[in-house]
Amino acid sequence: MSFWSDIVWPVVVIAAQSVLLLVLLLVIVAFILLADRKIWAAVQIRRGPNVVGPFGLFQSFADLLKFVLKEPVIPSGSAKGLFLLAPLVTTTLALLAWVVVPVADGWVIADINVGVLFILAISSLSVYGAIMGGWASNSKYPFLSALRCAAQMVSYEVSIGLVIITVLLCAGSLNISAIVHSQETGLANMIGLPWLSFLNWYWLPLLPMFVVFFVSALAETNRPPFDLAEAESELVAGYMVEYGSTPYMMFMLGEYVAICTMCAMMALLFMGGWMPPINVAPFTWVPGIVWFLAKALLMFFFIAMAKAIVPRYRYDQLMRLGWKVFLPLSLIYVVLVAGVLQITGWAA
Repeated sequence: MSFWSDIVWPVVVIAAQSVLLLVLLLVIVAFILLADRKIWAAVQIRRGPNVVGPFGLFQSFADLLKFVLKEPVIPSGSAKGLFLLAPLVTTTLALLAWVVVPVADGWVIADINVGVLFILAISSLSVYGAIMGGWASNSKYPFLSALRCAAQMVSYEVSIGLVIITVLLCAGSLNISAIVHSQETGLANMIGLPWLSFLNWYWLPLLPMFVVFFVSALAETNRPPFDLAEAESELVAGYMVEYGSTPYMMFMLGEYVAICTMCAMMALLFMGGWMPPINVAPFTWVPGIVWFLAKALLMFFFIAMAKAIVPRYRYDQLMRLGWKVFLPLSLIYVVLVAGVLQITGWAA
């Protein structure tokens, strides 16, 4: 009986939770992809997808069917094993990061004490999917794009890491749930208005770092205006130019899941996660997962708007922004936050 209760049953529960999270995440990504196209269309004063299903709601599922039923073409000169493994690596790593993401208080598959480090490690490994895809294609344009993508992702991981350090200094924990709970007190309590809970969140004292994290997330996930790994004008279609059908779909799925992860991280680290913005009824009646989704979707809306209104950077501008602006700014802010916490005695 102990074997069943101590070993088998926990494994069954974790497997069921993982499958449920995977299904929900893929469905949400399908509608986020549609929202991305709809927002872009609205900015350009056109309709966007509106044929498949009511208001075009089933467009992403029609695209899925199209990709799955198309025949995959593998270049004869490619390294076939790595060529097919690359999109699988990209998608698997992107989905794996959600294991430690709490969507509400206690709603997380693995509430580990180093959840932030886990997500950083997974996001840094995702660059291997792009490198493998570009190299295995045995073509100069994908290879050049893979090198460009690797340099871009590594550069902005440095900024993201330093930004997260400022949050960890304030929260005193690497556990993501603990970081959210640390935002229950702050400026609102100091000024005698504890019900204005949105003033307690880290977006206010760490506003420059919030902006740096947002822009770095765009570069980390190859989103416009930093989609230089997929720049059609120079590199045809980037490291995935030789891909089609399901492998191409898996690359794009991994990219959008990574975007969702960054939106979730911004909601958790800077915007109070599942906590309501005003801690009074009727806001407190709303389930925490609804607030979490609302904040993450708000961040995605800003990412989609950046795609629609900001022109693409040159590659030298991208590197200059990462190494000459964000790196020194985030380093200075780490020292500043640590100094303030030490002097005031607020250090956790």
